[in-house]
Amino acid sequence: MARAKTRSSSEPRDETARGEAAPNPVWFKPVMFGFMLVGLAWIIVFYLSGQQWPIAQLANWNIAIGFGIMFIGFLMTTRWR
Repeated sequence: MARAKTRSSSEPRDETARGEAAPNPVWFKPVMFGFMLVGLAWIIVFYLSGQQWPIAQLANWNIAIGFGIMFIGFLMTTRWR
């Protein structure tokens, strides 16, 4: 019967092979926080401009757009390592 090969301690181990997730790329955290801040800025500009900016034709849907942009950032936090 053939013996199974065992890994010697001198061989490098692959971290992702043991179920550990790889770290996020460098751009991930700035983009995540960027989405949250842009969404917040969208809502603040909407209120402070007297509902004239960013898009006056959308009226109160501007609030939903701002929260939607922030929600994308919050969803990204679930993948942050």
